[in-house]
Amino acid sequence: MVSLPPKPSLPVCLVRKPEEPMKKQIRIVGGVCNSVNPAGLFDNVNAWIEAEKKLPAIKEGPRSILILGCSGGYGLAGRISAAFGAGARTLGVSLERAPTVRKHGSPGWYNNQAFDMAAARDGIFSETLIGDAFSDQMRSAVVERVRRNGMGAFDLVLYSLASPMRTDPATGVTYRSVIKPVGSSLNGSTLDVATGKMSEVSLEAATEEEIAATVKVMGGEDWKLWMSALHDAGLLAKDSQTLALSYIGPDATHEIYRAGTLGKAKQHLEQTAFEISSMLAGIRGQARVSVHRALVTRASIVIPVMSVYLCALNQVLKTKGLNENCQQQMARLFRSRLYGASANPAFDEQGRIRMDDWEMRSDVQQETAELLTQVTSGNLRELTDWAGCCRELFSLFGFTTAADFQVVD
Repeated sequence: MVSLPPKPSLPVCLVRKPEEPMKKQIRIVGGVCNSVNPAGLFDNVNAWIEAEKKLPAIKEGPRSILILGCSGGYGLAGRISAAFGAGARTLGVSLERAPTVRKHGSPGWYNNQAFDMAAARDGIFSETLIGDAFSDQMRSAVVERVRRNGMGAFDLVLYSLASPMRTDPATGVTYRSVIKPVGSSLNGSTLDVATGKMSEVSLEAATEEEIAATVKVMGGEDWKLWMSALHDAGLLAKDSQTLALSYIGPDATHEIYRAGTLGKAKQHLEQTAFEISSMLAGIRGQARVSVHRALVTRASIVIPVMSVYLCALNQVLKTKGLNENCQQQMARLFRSRLYGASANPAFDEQGRIRMDDWEMRSDVQQETAELLTQVTSGNLRELTDWAGCCRELFSLFGFTTAADFQVVD
């Protein structure tokens, strides 16, 4: 299903009347929240936009950008940098749930609305399509919309899709990803960030079928389909770039991430970058993987072991003045790696852009590793940035603090 963008407007259920109390009980299970504060989500997006506006303009930046996975995290942050830092025209794609008379929509739906409203206020062109970005129907819809709205060929395509499942458009088979180690089982500590409860987790090794399914969902196959469709339609500008966002991580998360099923998918994504670059050689196009730092997102928070690492990492980064949120990471990517005469992509030996450079600094990793050897359920709140990670988790759903409500397991 593909929905054309509505005119930016506030839905009836968006703003809580002053006399209506906020819900006092919010159910969060494993990082998934069943409550949404729409006004808070609008505030969050506008705060990112205002932070972007305070930075120097992006020199020689993108003019027309497609964001696949535009409704949150790095995708939304990249859209904000392109639009409000460079004045670029943006077309976003995401699968979100609109509000109804009885229920609020998904967080990303309000994020999209907030972005489109802010862009309209500033006279910046934007459109947002709601639907399955993995489908051929959506690819056709994007091609049709660009030809109708006159936004021109894309000089940047940002691929930032995060989904637990994908239907192969060629076969109709639906694949579901898993987060498991490969080769052997894994035992380790994990954390429910919302409650601050640590527990031991034991994960069996993934089967070959599970590995293959995860690669189908999170690997580079869909990215290549998008770039092929856009190239065939003549919607990629000369010297255009496409970036797929990824993560590598340290030894602390190696078994569950880089050496696990997720890592297998990311390796496929990285190999696909070379295939896409070869396909785009005629227009001097380039495909790259941009590796970013670990952050509390709706995707990362459900990865076992990762949550404890995030709390320890954030504590170290904040102490050193190196902490960045999604918006700050993407602002630095655009200004120091991609655009302007002084930009330096700082490719690693595999041709990846490394935006995780602060996270992976030897001193940061050493101190984080030391913290992880000390952390227990009893001292988690004192030794790590649990409170900050908790705030980041609640903010994904529009809540700025846990003080006004009770988390219900």
